[in-house]
Amino acid sequence: MLSKTISSGICGIDAHIVEVEVDIVAGLPNFTIVGLPDSTIKESKTRIRSAIENSGFEFPPSNYAVNLAPAWVRKQGVAFDLPIAIALLRASGQVAAPAHDTPMVGEISLDGGIKPVHGVIAMAIAFYRSGYRRMIVPFENRFEAAAVGEIAVFPVRSIGEVIRVLAGEAEPFVAGDPAPHDDGAAHDFADVRGQETAKRALEIAAAGGHNVLLYGPPGSGKTMLAKRLVGIMPPLSREESIETTMIHSVGGALRVDAGLVAHPPFRAPHHTSSDAALVGGGRVPSVGEVSLAHNGILFLDEFVEFRNNVLQALRQPLEDREIVIARASTSVRFPCSFLLVSACNPCQCGYLFDPEIPCSCPPGRRASYYAKIAGPLIDRVDIEVLVGRVPYRDLAGQACAEPSGAIRERVLRARAVQEARLAGSPGRCNARMGNRDIRRHCGIDEECERLFERAVTGMSLSARSYFRVLRVARTIADLAGSARIERGHLVEAISYKNLERNYRHKLE
Repeated sequence: MLSKTISSGICGIDAHIVEVEVDIVAGLPNFTIVGLPDSTIKESKTRIRSAIENSGFEFPPSNYAVNLAPAWVRKQGVAFDLPIAIALLRASGQVAAPAHDTPMVGEISLDGGIKPVHGVIAMAIAFYRSGYRRMIVPFENRFEAAAVGEIAVFPVRSIGEVIRVLAGEAEPFVAGDPAPHDDGAAHDFADVRGQETAKRALEIAAAGGHNVLLYGPPGSGKTMLAKRLVGIMPPLSREESIETTMIHSVGGALRVDAGLVAHPPFRAPHHTSSDAALVGGGRVPSVGEVSLAHNGILFLDEFVEFRNNVLQALRQPLEDREIVIARASTSVRFPCSFLLVSACNPCQCGYLFDPEIPCSCPPGRRASYYAKIAGPLIDRVDIEVLVGRVPYRDLAGQACAEPSGAIRERVLRARAVQEARLAGSPGRCNARMGNRDIRRHCGIDEECERLFERAVTGMSLSARSYFRVLRVARTIADLAGSARIERGHLVEAISYKNLERNYRHKLE
């Protein structure tokens, strides 16, 4: 008897519909799965047989043929366990076919329990777009699936519960508020003593989406400042939340009790990470840290300690805002529009720019260290900030610093101005402006033109840096509520391109 169930597979961060067909054909007892399954799906035969028997059903010795259609698309993962098991029970006549198809996904344990799987939100979207309005998911994936809306979600813990859902004896899940979670809630700028210049730079970065480099002596607070940046970032729009949640779900980084990711993610990979771990890849293409940081922050602490090939792999994602991983059988796209924050010491001992502790590095070592920092990747950084030692009076002072909430209000006002200005353009913030938008919205008067010309010539700024300075100046003007870029805004923006100037003074 032929039986069918509906399921879904993942390719990149998108899902596609898979029809699971099971038939009992003439021949010796056997269990065959076709349709380009990977080794995980082939191994499901043992799990499914044990789960069916331990759930109180029979597994008659027959020749079972399982087809995963469309047959030309490679299938991978454990999400097909449940639909195969239910189709087998229908084919053997132990479970009646329901009046309408209900798509289902889930991994099966040997005792018949249903375990969570990755990519459920993408599968829910694929089911909805294909006209389905019901789906069965593992209990732990209930918030994720229900976040899509417009589709009834039936969370299950066992095969027995699946049978009850198919018989119409269960009610759909009504999603309440998932457990709140905010990476920036525990980190407030009110805890930071001193470092007003660095805090101002990070406010500009959050307001315009600009990449930042923090460099300075050890213990000056670079990591502490970077962790607090996420607390002043604007919340994600619904479209951004859905896309970010899809990436985190596919990458296995989504919390079990979470719905949509509402806050910008903060990712801080260790400096020993490989290029595949950072940008994605592998035999079966998987998401990397740059994609998990999509619509959020990628923090590279000890920036210089990352291997050179890893840092060079970031150049293309910083420009294109997406990663395309090509393999012989497929090509997948992972979005990766993130704000890059990098931090490092200025030299090997760390005290090159410290006014109190002299640098112990010989000139040759300083030049070699600077060569690791400078180059094509730093040319893609908008704001370079020297984070100096905090004076004793600031550390011992009792005055409270400005909290993140107040800074965030200014950031939100500036972002609202940018979204209105860039309506209809691909970018939503100043850092994403193309050359046409820069010509239209970043005009400067003759006095500023002369000042900028002297700066570009004297600092040997590249064409890329030229446009980045204009973008930063536009953000500073937005924070000030100015309709045009004025001299003070441009001067401040130029001052944030100071890495080469500071090193030149020390290396000469």
